[in-house]
Amino acid sequence: MVRPELEELFTERLRLRRYSQSDVEKVYRLISDPHVMRFFPPIADRRERAQKMIDYNLQSYETFGYSVLAVERRSDGVYLGQIGLLHWDDVDGREDVEVAYILAAEAWGNGYATEAARACRDWAFERLSVDRVVSFIALANEPSIRVAERNGMKRIKRLDVNRFEIPIYVYAIERGEWESARGTQLL
Repeated sequence: MVRPELEELFTERLRLRRYSQSDVEKVYRLISDPHVMRFFPPIADRRERAQKMIDYNLQSYETFGYSVLAVERRSDGVYLGQIGLLHWDDVDGREDVEVAYILAAEAWGNGYATEAARACRDWAFERLSVDRVVSFIALANEPSIRVAERNGMKRIKRLDVNRFEIPIYVYAIERGEWESARGTQLL
């Protein structure tokens, strides 16, 4: 069986594409905004962390065929942040594919996160043999919780001890729920 490769996705307003080494500065600017990163553990060296994020994504593309993607507005090519799929095998005691998202503050409130998250969720169910898709969200991150809910996900548990160093909620949508909702065009 051929492994699916997530090269890029297009939505009505967005292009999601694989990161390259030339994107380190964009990621650095994104994760240097304290307002954007307020729900994430502190980062000591943001430039080093930006490089590690790019390296991780490039390795994940090779290993799994997918990872987080750079999000650009189609109308003008402006970088808005990152949304995509992450492979986990150590967060909820099972292997999972997570829809993960971080957008620049100036992109908030336009529905971009929901639009891109839905495209990633759909790609995961259409191309991967997964029984559910999840999002891991800091307890106080209400905007991300709303995105997960608009993505058809429900809160299934709280994890206080995990690799993220902060308590998180696990949100999930099961394949059957996704298939049912797709048939009625609710998602």
